[in-house]
Amino acid sequence: MNKIANFTNNVWVTYSTSAAYTPTVVALGKFDGLHCGHQQVIQPILNHIRTQELGKKSRSLAKEHIYPTVVTFNPHPQEFFTGKPWSLLTPLQEKVQQLQNCGIEQLVLLPFDKELTALSPQDFVEKILVQQLKAQMISVGEDFRFGKHRSGTTSDLQDIAAKFDIPVVIVPNYSFQGERISSSSIRQALAKGDIHRAKVLLNYPYNFTGKVVKAQQLDRTIGFSPANIQLTANKLLPRHGVYAVRVFIVNETVDASSLSNHLLPIGVGVMNVAHHLIVNDTYPSVEVHLLDWLGDLCDKTLTVQLEEFLRPEQKFSSLETLKAQITADCAKARYLLLRSTNLEKFAG
Repeated sequence: MNKIANFTNNVWVTYSTSAAYTPTVVALGKFDGLHCGHQQVIQPILNHIRTQELGKKSRSLAKEHIYPTVVTFNPHPQEFFTGKPWSLLTPLQEKVQQLQNCGIEQLVLLPFDKELTALSPQDFVEKILVQQLKAQMISVGEDFRFGKHRSGTTSDLQDIAAKFDIPVVIVPNYSFQGERISSSSIRQALAKGDIHRAKVLLNYPYNFTGKVVKAQQLDRTIGFSPANIQLTANKLLPRHGVYAVRVFIVNETVDASSLSNHLLPIGVGVMNVAHHLIVNDTYPSVEVHLLDWLGDLCDKTLTVQLEEFLRPEQKFSSLETLKAQITADCAKARYLLLRSTNLEKFAG
């Protein structure tokens, strides 16, 4: 992707505020995972746009377009401060797709570097949000901090922005069963293999998207032919083990604005996440064995949704023992996913 700007899935993605479309209404934050809390932060700028559009129609006025914009940071601040790679719940391409689903038109990735972290809260608001992005309103979560040494609070943001007549919406923390929803809580759920909790906190199933690469020789030896999915290097993996999953093929031929047939369901299966699944010693990979599927998926792009954690990673004394366990995993996955489908139909 061009480091200045790129048009992806009907969302304008830019690493430079000089290439951003303006004026904007801005949702500001880290937005890793785009979970329920993040969705609440984004909602006020979408509501603002709808109100503006209704006002235009009622008054028959032609005003300049305002771009609903998510502003976040690249790399993730945790990576900058620790100096170590930081795995993401939603790498860039996934984030862009989800932002499009929400109705966002632009993603601005502020370079998180020494220059940015040296800005005072006043300079951050004035130079970036006011002068460069021409923000007409701003939405943030109540824990948002900004400026040098993270010294700027949401109250500071409101006070500074008020000098430029820019309203700031502060969205309260979003909770589930008394626990604040955060990227950290989702990471903890995934680390435990608690897929159901992660799904509730995210408000969608945790998933992987990647291209199918050539299977290992062992796969043919044991009589199973899983699809080895190559992931982006910074995608967060859940607890190692075996999962029941739903599988979709990414239809890359459709218009990016037509989301209804972007993902085509092709079945259910079991997914194995393990230490040894590495492609070219660079990219993490997962193996998916599709139930009742005979087609060739090599070089196709799949999206795999995690539905149930079946068992932790384990070693086997023989190929026959491994084959027997895979057969048992498939049977359990089929039962659980069929039951889940029936319950969804009943609830519907």
